Amino acid sequence: MTDESLDESRPTTGRDTSRRTAAVIPAAGRGIRLGPGAPKALRALSGTPMLIHAVRAMADSRAVSLVVVVAPADEATAVKNLLDEHALPERTDFVVVPGGETRQESVRLGLDALPAGITTVLVHDAARPLVPVDTVDAVIEAVRDGAPAVVPALPLTDTVKQVEPRAKGEPEPVVATPERALLRAVQTPQGFDRATLVRAHETFAAGGEGAAPGEGATDCAGMVEQLGVQVVVVPGHEEAFKVTRPLDLVLAEAVLARRRANDVF
Repeated sequence: MTDESLDESRPTTGRDTSRRTAAVIPAAGRGIRLGPGAPKALRALSGTPMLIHAVRAMADSRAVSLVVVVAPADEATAVKNLLDEHALPERTDFVVVPGGETRQESVRLGLDALPAGITTVLVHDAARPLVPVDTVDAVIEAVRDGAPAVVPALPLTDTVKQVEPRAKGEPEPVVATPERALLRAVQTPQGFDRATLVRAHETFAAGGEGAAPGEGATDCAGMVEQLGVQVVVVPGHEEAFKVTRPLDLVLAEAVLARRRANDVF
């Protein structure tokens, strides 16, 4: 871990570092589809920033001993202060590092901040603040059982069409209808053997071969697939949806209200 990272962390607890698991949360995106305002990860859900909900979701797993938050470069200090202001599990350490221009670069910067003892890495979207701890644990368990890369996912309920892209607003010709039973909607956290994930990022550096033009890879599991390494799927959860548009905020508030009513929150 760099000196700069240590400055932004809680003191280490001296716990056994064998088979340790860390979560990296890239939270440097602006989330323009949610409209103007604070960065997406700092938007409030029931009075608490989405990022705090996401961090708690990772820290709720007793297997997670470290959470690395990759913040907007100009908001790193504010995010560190935000974490300090909220009650978070004492058994989990937290580090804040400045992010990059793309999600891929931000994840790499988060990986660079991990200490040597970490063997399993979760990569979790800050915009998925409500993922249940059982899903987090299922991903970790699958990695520890020997899978080098694991993603939680749900079967699709809608029919999907492959199209030939056209300019925005123009009709797009359908070229294929994939068999829905073979498709899954992927969520996070995605889990990895650390060495495998590091190798993927070293192989497909942002802007290089394997990266999406102009933005880098949007899915770490996709990078691992391109290495020829098998990625496996475990059941996801409907509450692990991504908060991307204003309507998603409404749904997230409803989920939190139901959890409070059921004494789960």
